[in-house]
Amino acid sequence: MKCPSCGHSESKVIDSRPVEEGNSIRRRRECLACQKRFNTFEIIESVQIIVVKKNGEKELFDRTKLLGGILKATQKRPVNAEEIVNDIESELYSAMKNEVTTTEIGEMVMDRLKVADQVAYVRFASVYREFTDVNNFIDELMELKNYPENK
Repeated sequence: MKCPSCGHSESKVIDSRPVEEGNSIRRRRECLACQKRFNTFEIIESVQIIVVKKNGEKELFDRTKLLGGILKATQKRPVNAEEIVNDIESELYSAMKNEVTTTEIGEMVMDRLKVADQVAYVRFASVYREFTDVNNFIDELMELKNYPENK
């Protein structure tokens, strides 16, 4: 960090304090050359996750969009949609990938709903997998019926 007074690149930290609910740190520094004091702020650099849609378009990850889709599937069901979104969002950020496909996100939702609530799972699957007739429902139900946790 260069001193704003003399441009010297070495300084020592005198004091550090968290600011903005712990998301950044304010540091009081002293230049080792001219002894002038100055403040610096450090913030956590968050990764911007880009979602690649089926048609190739890209957009920023939108938590509210994901929550909306899950809420539709879990309507009147004993499922905590917010918890599922938190879990998926946490997994996406910890993977440290810049891009993720809608298919990957959809599969993450399906995995969690399959365990949490079978009705919500089938509701979500019907839209996500674009069921075209009753046979698609029957196939999905048969697969769900044979799922290891349901035996």
